[in-house]
Amino acid sequence: MAVPIRILLASLVLVLIVLLYRRWRRAAARRAILGYAFPGFLRAKLRTHHPALGDSAIDDVERGLRQFFIASAMAGGRYVAMPSKVADSLWHEFILHTRGYESFCRRAFGRLLHHTPAEAMPANAKTDGTKGAGLRRAWFWSCKEEGIDPRKPDRLPMLFALDAALAIEGGYRYVPDCTLLGVDRGNTHCAAGVGCGSSCGSSCGGGSGDGGADGGGGCGGGGD
Repeated sequence: MAVPIRILLASLVLVLIVLLYRRWRRAAARRAILGYAFPGFLRAKLRTHHPALGDSAIDDVERGLRQFFIASAMAGGRYVAMPSKVADSLWHEFILHTRGYESFCRRAFGRLLHHTPAEAMPANAKTDGTKGAGLRRAWFWSCKEEGIDPRKPDRLPMLFALDAALAIEGGYRYVPDCTLLGVDRGNTHCAAGVGCGSSCGSSCGGGSGDGGADGGGGCGGGGD
């Protein structure tokens, strides 16, 4: 039995409304995040954990945390992992400022964004469940924010470059190209592997539903 044309039209209109709302919500979230002024005392709080950081370095940490928040907003409620220890420290101090953090979250996300500890890429970020997917989203949207091709990166976005750039003790270090990893990799991880870099070849591509469009999809080969 054929579906009446009015039902098809109504369905198309509904889909269009949903897509437009999502686009509007993401744009509004991005404006709220970029326009928010972090409370000044958070800088002093961060220095209690990282006393060597100067004002310029803390500016970079704030940029990295904003990038994480934008990734979380763009992911539309899906889990996004925090890949930087120093940005995680600032996030944790922000959360302790309960009323301010809750107010920020309402404007940026429409809900409370719960804290999850910083984590590096797992041994196989393409197949390691929630953790791998969360890091792929962090990578995908951080790259998009800086105009970097997440599949063929020529550099690291701020959020992934922070710990190494600021020499954070125990921090996570990433390289944009898996071929840059030496035999003694230590605490260095391949960002291209999670973002479908050149080492993934033609196997790169998003899956259905949670893949591709938000960085949730993975690579078929190569990487970390």
